[in-house]
Amino acid sequence: MRDVREAVADATLPLELPGIAAARSARTRLLDQLGDYVIPRLEALDAPVLAVVGGSTGSGKSTLVNSLVGREVSLPGVLRPTTRSPVLVHHPSDEPWFSGQRVLPGLSRITGGHTESEGSGSLRLVSTDAVWPGLALVDAPDIDSVVAANRELAGQLLAAADLWLFVTTAARYADAVPWDLLREAAERGTSVAVVLDRVPVPAVDEIRPHLSSMLRDQGLAQAPVFTVTETALLEGLLPRDEVEPLQTWLTTLAGDAAARAEVVRHTLRGALDSLDSRVAALAASSADQTDAVAALVEVANEAYSEAHQQVRTGMVDGTLLRGEVLARWQEFVGTGEFFRQVESTVSRLRDRFTAFVKGEPATAENLGEALQNGVEALIANQAELAAGTTARQWRTLPGGQQLLMADPGLSRSGGAVGDRIARLVRDWQGDILEMVRQEGKDRRSTARIMAYGVNGLGVVLMLVTFASTAGITGAEVGIAGGTAVIGQKLLEAVFGDQAVRELARQARERLLERVSELYDAERGRFDDAVAGLGVDPDQARHVAGTGEAVRRAR
Repeated sequence: MRDVREAVADATLPLELPGIAAARSARTRLLDQLGDYVIPRLEALDAPVLAVVGGSTGSGKSTLVNSLVGREVSLPGVLRPTTRSPVLVHHPSDEPWFSGQRVLPGLSRITGGHTESEGSGSLRLVSTDAVWPGLALVDAPDIDSVVAANRELAGQLLAAADLWLFVTTAARYADAVPWDLLREAAERGTSVAVVLDRVPVPAVDEIRPHLSSMLRDQGLAQAPVFTVTETALLEGLLPRDEVEPLQTWLTTLAGDAAARAEVVRHTLRGALDSLDSRVAALAASSADQTDAVAALVEVANEAYSEAHQQVRTGMVDGTLLRGEVLARWQEFVGTGEFFRQVESTVSRLRDRFTAFVKGEPATAENLGEALQNGVEALIANQAELAAGTTARQWRTLPGGQQLLMADPGLSRSGGAVGDRIARLVRDWQGDILEMVRQEGKDRRSTARIMAYGVNGLGVVLMLVTFASTAGITGAEVGIAGGTAVIGQKLLEAVFGDQAVRELARQARERLLERVSELYDAERGRFDDAVAGLGVDPDQARHVAGTGEAVRRAR
């Protein structure tokens, strides 16, 4: 059961999915009952019976408790809510069972006189010989209190009870709120006794049978009913003869170890029997959370995977040889007549190339800058598209809008992505220059490299890396084709044809590796947003597994 409680506590439900409010409430109630009742009771089956006196506002709970004890231990009154902090009344010999944190560990213990500062986070302990060893009474806040914290505490106390003394009145015994809790008590097998308070004497024979009929309909036919007629209080307490039947029943129960054990077994068995369906419901809600998280993560993965693929495609389909790059290339090689001479007169063009890559640095510089800008634009555009696509699809998925509202910046690329892309391209250009240097280690290649210049050959290698006629039409075909032919001829003259193919392949792969790292970091913003929810992908399986372990143990 401790494993179950740990699994329930770990099963977070942060995403705003359909039905999540009910699922969270059910999880909280289950967690409270496990910690406040089931585990403490399993640890100490012989501990005193805890009877919680609960009911609607103004039903007379505090007056009833005071009358059973014979003195004021809980403050009654006309102002609502009256019971702000619960009061636990016990026999002095039972104090060790309640002074520590064995039951209701979330409530601090207070003793002494009442103060105005008491709140719902504390439990007042009252020790008196007027109650019976083996049974303690708790005066709980109103189950329909106007204060939400009081309502929640009342539900928590009822879930921690071995026995629920439900107090209602002749005017309110059919109200919906208490019957919701009575049905829940029946479903969980909680032992229940009912006190019908403030009943006009002429109406006793009419109301009591009707209440008993309602209890039978809700599966509580065995619940005893005690009637307190409408009568004047004596020094704030009910007349002795009005509470004597209930007092006698409680005294008998407290003095009969077998009867107490039966109450405990009945309530504990009911709580354990209800565990299967409650744990299964939580496991299903947890699975919904993990499924929603997985769907959100998958959308981001697909968007950035597509962005990476588009960059790969853009590197070989001629995209990078349009616009400014084509203009800068054309400044050098021109069109038409130049390409008609390529096949037969490559050698005559070598001097012109040499001037281009070595003797005319401004032209090479312009082309290199145009290539750099083109690569940066391609990478940045795809990054922005991936962020927009992810955000757009998240808005249609459960929980996605919630995350986007928490971090609106997710719908765009990261703030520093432009600088990171520029640095990425510069680093990649450094890779290319280093590749050229490494490829020309022998004397012959070194001489040729010195003739053309490392930077110039690096620019040409970039051109060859991106040169392809796919997707280019019209005059652009000739220009891109000439780029591939003349550039490759020059590099082959320096390094050899096999080396050029390998250099171009390595250049493409190194750029794609750097782009992959960048996009992984960009996608990581979405992953971090999802991870921040704290949803363990194994939480549904863990919850179900601990529930199954309890079934086997039983």
